[in-house]
Amino acid sequence: MRAFVVSKYKGPLQEADVPEPVVGERDVLVQVQAAGLNVLDEKIRSGAFKSFLRYELPQVMGNDVAGTVVGVGANVAGFAVGDHVYARPDKDRIGTFAERIAVIEDDLALKPATVTFEEAASLPLVALTAWQALVEKGNVRPGQRVLIHAGAGGVGTVAIQLAKHLGATVATTVSAGNVDFVRELGADTVIDYRNQDFAQLLDGYDLVLDSLGGTNLEKSLRVLRPGGKAIGIAGPPDPAFAAEAGMNPVLRLAIAALSRKIRRQAKKLGVTYEFLFMRASGDQLRQITALVDSGLLRPVVGHVFDFDQTVEAVQSLGKGGIRGKAVITRA
Repeated sequence: MRAFVVSKYKGPLQEADVPEPVVGERDVLVQVQAAGLNVLDEKIRSGAFKSFLRYELPQVMGNDVAGTVVGVGANVAGFAVGDHVYARPDKDRIGTFAERIAVIEDDLALKPATVTFEEAASLPLVALTAWQALVEKGNVRPGQRVLIHAGAGGVGTVAIQLAKHLGATVATTVSAGNVDFVRELGADTVIDYRNQDFAQLLDGYDLVLDSLGGTNLEKSLRVLRPGGKAIGIAGPPDPAFAAEAGMNPVLRLAIAALSRKIRRQAKKLGVTYEFLFMRASGDQLRQITALVDSGLLRPVVGHVFDFDQTVEAVQSLGKGGIRGKAVITRA
């Protein structure tokens, strides 16, 4: 089976012939029609997350899939051959840059009927990230104010729409060329990050969703109201994440050290910081499907690459400039 693999951290992505997926009793075998590209793919390849997300190399890459069911395990009840599905496979079972992948039934959902395979493949990881940040961790309610950084990116385009659906007033940061674009998605206040300082213009926000980390995250704490919350998806990871991930005590201490500075800054300001590393969830994808099919959430695909261009597609992740998501297609 054709696939694209990483054989060593920081090494190049390469095409390889790999064995067919092993289909367990609760697995669904999916013929890949399209696969979304994510910053996470590059972080995995570079080894940036290997302290808590280590793979046995060589590893087939890819974290988003949309495709057709071509086989089911003996105990699968919710899917049948021929179904059109999409998923973000569990973090321990990635590998969507391939002709086929076996996905556990719990992580899978029927794809939205109103969108293409390419549009569906753009959604799982970023839509689940937005859902878990805004609904689960943020508990966003009508009338609240939410700041979403990088509003024209993969997570940002979905998070703006979801926050508006939840009744929030939304601010976002983008380059000047994307101001009108994010307003169309629903943003109420748009900050041109190249020429404006969001920390000087915004104040009293309930929640910040930060995808950049570093200085941007530190400044984000200052726009929150007392009791507000900053959720970071670029790191640093925090002790709660380490505990949820079941890390050993030594690794937990190391993870705690990574976020100690930002947590101290947050405490001093009377706000909180939480790290989010999204998890796979078929149940949440079904709720996202309903939003898509009702017209409340639209996927944004900025570029489509052919399967043969997968190496080039992954290299493009570092260049930026794509609205929404880039996608690989096997159509």
